[in-house]
Amino acid sequence: MTWQKFKDVFRHRFRDTHTDQYHFMRLQTAKHSRYESIQESADRCRALAQKIVCKVDDAVVQRIHYEKADRLLLASFVGGLTGIPGRQVRFSNPQSLDQALKTALSVQEEEKHESFSEIFYAFTFV
Repeated sequence: MTWQKFKDVFRHRFRDTHTDQYHFMRLQTAKHSRYESIQESADRCRALAQKIVCKVDDAVVQRIHYEKADRLLLASFVGGLTGIPGRQVRFSNPQSLDQALKTALSVQEEEKHESFSEIFYAFTFV
């Protein structure tokens, strides 16, 4: 048995059994859950986007596939964000996932700060 044959058999045995269509649908319908952080949601979308990228030998074509997956990733992440962070990210019209994530995390941090201040002032003046 050759090393290449072993790798092929191993990869076939432990490959993902879901179809590309399944992963594509999961990426398109990804929503931010209130039980996960925004970073976890971005990581989940990123993992799904990696699963839909076609693997080809041509470097130019492969780059095109990665760019398309990045656009789908950004659209899915932004569309799946909820609440004020989601609204602010959509208003900012980010050009990359990093920009969208930075905006969402900033807004979420500001929301936490404001709610803490409201609670603090409510107990102070009672």
